[in-house]
Amino acid sequence: MAKLAIFLALCLLPALALANRPLRRPLVLHGQVYCDTCLAGFETSASNYIAGAKVKVECRDRNTMELLYSKEGKTDSTGTYKISINEDHENQLCDALLVSSPQGDCSTVSPGRERTRVILTNYNGIASENRFANAMGFTMKEPAAGCADVLKQYQEFDNEN
Repeated sequence: MAKLAIFLALCLLPALALANRPLRRPLVLHGQVYCDTCLAGFETSASNYIAGAKVKVECRDRNTMELLYSKEGKTDSTGTYKISINEDHENQLCDALLVSSPQGDCSTVSPGRERTRVILTNYNGIASENRFANAMGFTMKEPAAGCADVLKQYQEFDNEN
């Protein structure tokens, strides 16, 4: 019995130590936060990117949905954020989420654009440490001037098919 316990300890302890070890080269999550100036529900040519928007990454257990990891970030002057992730989250569900916008006239979360699923593991065939999230957005309370022309362009593209 003692030999079995020693054997299991020798097999399991290294595996547990490796599972919690920081990544040699951290993953970097890249994304953007935009302001939907035309209330279109998606990015348009009239959308602008928000500097200083707060975002965060959350990873949860697949079965219990318990929060296991959270880290905040902020967008730069181009509305882009980069969050360094030092741990591998292979068996977890990870999302990038909007937290807040510094623009008072564009601070309402755009429905369906408030979060995006991200893959934060090295065990998926992606050679690069860079991970890219879909853009997330806030929406204005009232559409900006000139939005009718912008939205009309998208209608014209639909009618060509």
